[in-house]
This record gives sequence, structure tokens and C-alpha cells, in this order.
Amino acid sequence: MKTPAFDPGAGVAYVIDDDHSVRAALADLLASVDVHAHTFASTREFLAHPRADAPGCLVLDVRMPSQSGLEFQRQMQDLELDLPVIFITGHGDVAMCAQAMKAGAIEFLEKPFRDQDLLDAILHGIERDRASRASRAEIRVLQARWMTLTAGERAVVHLVVQGLMNKQIAGQLGVSEITVKVRRGHAMRKLQVRSLAQLVQLTQKLPLESGQSGERSS
Repeated sequence: MKTPAFDPGAGVAYVIDDDHSVRAALADLLASVDVHAHTFASTREFLAHPRADAPGCLVLDVRMPSQSGLEFQRQMQDLELDLPVIFITGHGDVAMCAQAMKAGAIEFLEKPFRDQDLLDAILHGIERDRASRASRAEIRVLQARWMTLTAGERAVVHLVVQGLMNKQIAGQLGVSEITVKVRRGHAMRKLQVRSLAQLVQLTQKLPLESGQSGERSS
């Protein structure tokens, strides 16, 4: 079966299984629903292959000669591989399934499995990764905006979202109330928010450093 032309927006499934016949069958299955697949005989092959800048998921065999799927799943965090994982195995048990799911796998399928069950899991994984990538992209934009703030503006924002009034913020920072109002206005324009509610939501999305008491910089 012909492999579909790669569409980054549609996503990709990475299949790691030491059995060539399984890899070929899964590639044909995915091609039948226009899902692009990259297949690998080992985790080493997968790591050596450049990954597409596209939403995806990982279909991972549990038992392989070089490195087991469960071992690789534990390694993924150190490698900063943030892909949804679907396990397939011909030798699964309850303990394996529990271990995989506890570590964050989205599905654990025993061979022979229904094609539709695997396809459903893969499409779910791709959509989950799509949402995660969108969230990370949003955070990068917000972080870039946050970095445009001066130290004084950041200090004001930290206290504003804690619910302090301008007069209280001025007293805590040792500046005038007018200065607080100016910094607050500048910060909201730079962060592209128009209300206190939006400002609070933005700061909740970012791992911000604590504001400094007594901050006097502009």
C-alpha cells in the first residue's frame, strides 16, 4: 500500500517493534487512514532518526532484544521526549500494564488487537500531542512578553494578582501610588491583557519568579 504524502498538520505515528512483519502491517494499516508512519526496529534507530515538527505519538512494543519498551518509557523523560505512548505486546500481564499506565501511557494493547482499537488510540495520541504543542507554543509567547517587563513592572504584577490595591502595593514597594499605576498600565499593555482577570490567568500559566519586596526599579 502506498504511504500517504506527509502532511505535518495531520500528525505522525512512530512505530518501534523488532518484528518486521508487525512494522509492515502497522504501516499499511496507518496508510489506509492517511496517517503517516515512521517505523523502527529498535529504540536506538528511533533516536537516531530526526523527528518531524508535527504532532505525533509513539507506538512501542513492550519486549525487544536491545531495550524494552518499558525501559525506554522511563528514559523518555531524561531525553525530553514528550510524546504520548501506546504499548503493544504479545506477552503482556497486569503488572506490565499497570506500570506502563502509571508512567503515563495512554493505551496498552495485547496482540492480537483490533485494528480499530489501535487506530483510535493513535488518533487520540496525536490530538493530545497537538494540544500539548499548542499549549507550549502559547507559553513561549507569554514568556516572551513577560521578559519585556522591567523589574519594577514585574513586582507590581506579582502584587496585583495577589489582590493588593495600588496604595498597598506602593507601600510595600516603597514607591508612589502614581508610579504603581504607571507600571501596572505599562505591564498590561506589554502583556496584551485588558483586565485583572486576564492578567491573573496569564500569570497562572507561567512559572514566574517571586516578586521582590522593596523593588524600586522602573
